[in-house]
Formats: sequence, C-alpha cells, structure tokens
Amino acid sequence: MIHPDTELKFISREVGYGVVATSFIPAGTITWVLDDLDREFSVDDFDKMSATYQEILDTYTFRNNKGNFVLCWDHGRFVNHSFNSNCLTTAYDFEIAIRDIQAGEQLTDDYGYLNISQPFRGIDEGTKRKIVYPNDLLKYHKTWDKKIQRVFPLIPKIDQPLRKMINEENWNRVLQISEGQALMDSILLNYFPQQNNFKANGLQ
Repeated sequence: MIHPDTELKFISREVGYGVVATSFIPAGTITWVLDDLDREFSVDDFDKMSATYQEILDTYTFRNNKGNFVLCWDHGRFVNHSFNSNCLTTAYDFEIAIRDIQAGEQLTDDYGYLNISQPFRGIDEGTKRKIVYPNDLLKYHKTWDKKIQRVFPLIPKIDQPLRKMINEENWNRVLQISEGQALMDSILLNYFPQQNNFKANGLQ
C-alpha cells in the first residue's frame, strides 16, 4: 500500500504517470508497505500466461528475493525510477523516505534494487550512473544501506499512516533497530540471484 498522501498524476510523455505527494512527507516516513492485497506470481505462473499478461507483469511488477513477481494493487506500481531516488526499500517489506519529500514532488525508487530482468537506460539526471542493471543490488547495497540507516531512527518518532499495515514482528524489529538494540538488515537481502544471461541491448 502506498502512502495515503499521494496521488497518481501524469508527469510527461517521456515518463508517463507517476506518484506525487499531496502533502509534505518527512524523511523517515514509511512510504509503501507490502500488504495482503498485493499479488505475487511465481515464474511458473508467469510462464503460463499469454504474452499480453506477461507484458503487463514485466511493466508493473518487481521481483522479490524468491524471484516471484509482485504486483501492487494500488498506484504504488506507478512509482518511477530515479538514480537519485527519494525512497528506498528495506529488508522489512516496506519502503522509506530517505529525505524530505515536498508536496507536488514525485516519490521515486531506484529500480536497481527491484531485480529487473533486463538492463535499461534511465533518463539522464546528471548522475554517474546512466543504466540500471539486474545486479545493481550487489554493487550499490552498501551505499543504499547507509542512506537508510541515517533515517531509520526517525521511524518511531514521526507520524506513520502505514503503521497499521506492518505486522508486529517487523514493527518490533524496527523499534529495536531504531533504539540501537539490533543491527539493521541490509537491503541486499532483497536480491534475487538471476542467471547473468541478460543482454545489454546495445547499452554501454
């Protein structure tokens, strides 16, 4: 489930639709939680589908660490990629704002941690990275972990509209980490080790 203070909005012809904040969302806010209405499809499920449905899943899902395709039921599936994203996923089935998000600003993810099947060239944002690869989690998890760790202690201190969607085991873990009683698990736990047989499609 995506944060309630968001809306689906047309961004541009190049980007299409995106998820935009309707009010200020401070750093440390849980912006998305995996919930019981989100659908999970195995590779076998995917292979049995027609090309039409496979294309939809390729477009709107991410893959978890089991290799299954996860389809968000709400407009969370329209969150766009950014090499300088303002949200990052965690090892606890939720995403977090790693910096303040202003009203009218897009919520963005880095698709590098979504276990994509094929590399793609992102929109040029002036960053060193230009292409998203299926194994980016292996390369950048330490950098992403540091960004998450900086705001993780804020989670219990601010209003969390999505708190009710997080099970007690995960929430207790969050509290322990925030209070320095446990170490935060790495975002690397989300990695699905795909076979490195993807093609660069001319990307360099």
